[in-house]
Amino acid sequence: MRKKGIFIVFEGPDRSGKSTQAKLLKKWLEEKKYKVILTREPGGTKLSENIRKILLDPHSNISPLSELFLYEAARAQHVNDIIMPELKKGHIVISDRFTLASIAYQGYGRKLPIKTVETLNRIATNGLKPDITIILNIPDRVFNERERLAEKFLGVDRIESASSNFRKRVNKAYKILSKNPGVIKINAINSIEDIKTEILNSIANTHPKILKKIKHKFSR
Repeated sequence: MRKKGIFIVFEGPDRSGKSTQAKLLKKWLEEKKYKVILTREPGGTKLSENIRKILLDPHSNISPLSELFLYEAARAQHVNDIIMPELKKGHIVISDRFTLASIAYQGYGRKLPIKTVETLNRIATNGLKPDITIILNIPDRVFNERERLAEKFLGVDRIESASSNFRKRVNKAYKILSKNPGVIKINAINSIEDIKTEILNSIANTHPKILKKIKHKFSR
């Protein structure tokens, strides 16, 4: 699958701060005059956003396999309508979650066969892979603290309200997936600004050719 742009994905368990960091990276790149599209999964298109509402509705009773198929349907539309068209234009696409999320949540979390998830991921994306994957990890105790605050002030969706054992499996999954070749692993317990700097420096150190137009050292 040919593409001229750069595809960057942020992954991690809920409350890891990945969405915040995705926005900060977009802002930083735009300041360097890059054309950047920030999108998310599930979502990004009208159909995918409608599927998102079903998936996250706390009143929805969805089986693990049905959940996986819904995520993959949303992903297929997302890749077709947003990600690939923008990459073909030579733009940078930043996605808040992509295929590793299904491995973590539906594979490890819901205990579906990992091979099944990987096969459906490959079909839904037509083999598209990110150029850069950034995983933000947090210890279970930090997740629990942030989750309590979120429940108090924001409320939780269907995925966020899953059992503590499910959450632990997902958190463990991301620690395992962080060992994949080429993945940028970030300890997300530091300040927002420190995490941003670590991400920028990691991109500069591990993927120097991808953003070759940027020649100076990243800094705060």
